[in-house]
Amino acid sequence: MAQLAGVGLTWYTWLEQGRDIRVSMHVLDSLARALRLDAAERAHLFALAQHQPPPVVPLAKPMVSPGLRRFVESLPHPAYVKTARWDVLAWNRALTALLGDFAGVRPEQRNLMWRVFTDPNYRSLLEDWKRDAQRILAKFRSDYGLAGSDPAFERLLNDLRGASPEFERWWQQHDVDSFAEGLKRFRLPGLGLIEFEYSSFFVGGQPNLRFIVYVPLPGDSALKARRLFSLNSQHRKTPVGRGATGK
Repeated sequence: MAQLAGVGLTWYTWLEQGRDIRVSMHVLDSLARALRLDAAERAHLFALAQHQPPPVVPLAKPMVSPGLRRFVESLPHPAYVKTARWDVLAWNRALTALLGDFAGVRPEQRNLMWRVFTDPNYRSLLEDWKRDAQRILAKFRSDYGLAGSDPAFERLLNDLRGASPEFERWWQQHDVDSFAEGLKRFRLPGLGLIEFEYSSFFVGGQPNLRFIVYVPLPGDSALKARRLFSLNSQHRKTPVGRGATGK
């Protein structure tokens, strides 16, 4: 590998050992080419080496503005705002109908990674839990690499590694991903399979916050989603997502 990357064997050995050495952008590019990294993996490599992309500065108390909260609550499709650590801070009725009400759990459990890997009810909703969980973990690792030495990230990581054998096993694979759009497939009791296209956006002025929305695919999924949201609205008459102010 050292020969392919055009670097000294001793230096490359020190790099693999995690020694405190300086790594230039040129050398990182050479390593990325030698390792045949894709775009997400290359970005992760640069983030770990403290080059581009720059790390996200952690915020002690990420906040959702009243305007953004009202916007999320007004949407007809499932939508929410989460931190780079995957804590859910705001959500709407449609998301509650799909995934359950985050207001019903303690603030420290309003974390999507925690729900994916420790909540059996959430696991049962995903049509292909293993595939989705592995891909979600790969995106989480990318976010973890950008977070630097954020203690909150470290606590969550340690808790997940202790609580989920699958998380611990797959974490050792070091997969990374940077997906911002894709397809989510949920299977709900009484309705069956519902497919959603999702998109993720950074919140302007707050790089720690992302806005995510799920839009049902036209046809059968859209019809089932309308039925799901209609049934939920008959049982809920007050806005949701208030009081989730982060950790």
